[in-house]
Amino acid sequence: MADFDDLDKVIDRYHVALDALFKGDPEPGKATFSHRDDVSLANPFGPPVVGWRQVAETMGRAAANYRDGGATGFERLTACATPGLAYIVEIERYETKLGGRDVISRVALRVTTVLRPEDGGWKIVHRHADAITTSQSAESVSQG
Repeated sequence: MADFDDLDKVIDRYHVALDALFKGDPEPGKATFSHRDDVSLANPFGPPVVGWRQVAETMGRAAANYRDGGATGFERLTACATPGLAYIVEIERYETKLGGRDVISRVALRVTTVLRPEDGGWKIVHRHADAITTSQSAESVSQG
């Protein structure tokens, strides 16, 4: 069983891995995720995916959108941990060259990350990130 001290270390490694992602490198982040069939990822660049192969591919595509950047802060909004499951809700802030742009952009993401004990340590089993960090109108969710 994974312990709670280990959970804090895993979250710290996850934050370091996100810094690498914002430079264009998805590999450190992949190491923090479960590689099982029920792992899921919902990022700002596309629809949610389920399964390790799809998550790994999506992380690679997401990393390709970033270069020459890095994390500037993680604002923890809340967290909860039990022996079998944990989650954190954060605002992630970073600066990076986004897409094909040659200028640094500031980005903030609202992120929920769910972890569980796996093989003696904690692994991410779900990450949902989107760019909603301020109030939105009801009309903003309309698709038609």
